[in-house]
Amino acid sequence: MRSKVKTIVVMALPGVQLLDVSGPLDVFAEANVQAGREVYRLLVAAGGPGPIRSSSGVRLMADRIIDRDMDETIDTLLVAGCPNAAEVPARSVVVDWLRQRAPKARRFGSVCSGAFFLAAAGSLSGKRVTTHWAVAERLAQQFPDVTVDEDAIQVRDGPLRTAAGVTAGLDLALSLVEEDLGREIALKVAGQLVMFFKRPGGQLQFSRKSEAAPAGRAALQELQRWVAANPELDHSVASLAERMNLSRRHFSRLFRSEIGITPANWVEEARVNAARRLLEQGQAAPKQVAACCGFADADVFRRAFSRHVGVTPAEYRKRFATFVPQQ
Repeated sequence: MRSKVKTIVVMALPGVQLLDVSGPLDVFAEANVQAGREVYRLLVAAGGPGPIRSSSGVRLMADRIIDRDMDETIDTLLVAGCPNAAEVPARSVVVDWLRQRAPKARRFGSVCSGAFFLAAAGSLSGKRVTTHWAVAERLAQQFPDVTVDEDAIQVRDGPLRTAAGVTAGLDLALSLVEEDLGREIALKVAGQLVMFFKRPGGQLQFSRKSEAAPAGRAALQELQRWVAANPELDHSVASLAERMNLSRRHFSRLFRSEIGITPANWVEEARVNAARRLLEQGQAAPKQVAACCGFADADVFRRAFSRHVGVTPAEYRKRFATFVPQQ
């Protein structure tokens, strides 16, 4: 006997990232094809009437308006993200609806910054979640009762499912297909959509947040630019303090107060950033990159790089290099 058709609802709010909506829906639609029957009924829900203007300018027409004609039993409810979700809170009617309907769904969750809307509804309290790396810290600050994993591609916590930025919505949808229909169907869906069945590594490999502009007073900014331009030199606390004509203790206190991390941690981040750029060029092997960026040896480089980026230097070069010479 065939199981009942599952209703999948993706909530799209003004300014929505189009792929946060279309990506998961395409995965579920392909699952219907591979299963040879309608497993999923797919609906887009909006907070009000009229077209929804996405962040790219493309307009969507919703199938349902949440406070008017959403009478279906929802199997899975996903909230799509918006680039400005951290700054522009959802309307109260949306938050109230999420507060009422999310707990009634078999599964619920978010793609990218859609987590902010669920958090505003109280649906993430006490939960472990993920979101786009660029807003993960902001989510944790705004909602301190939520545990945010900024490296995870997707996180499962009971009935809650959350995904990192944009294309991770496809990963999330595929994992839901695997839950419902098994590995074989999910593998066929991944093959048809030319996507990873299990994406290697986390999202830190895509993160650029540590490459922010120099911070602090002018003298500290100049020091940061000099270190970034010369990662191979000695950048011990003693040498940096001497360059600024300060005692080690005063320099360390000043640096941490104005930059937010210790000088040693900042230097390591700067060296990793320099290493990423060299690896992306693809013309130097990881061992050569280690020497050019001031790491004591290849093992120290590999450990530091993996800690900050989530993958090894060799893996990173393979995935992101614009040119890799033949060995």
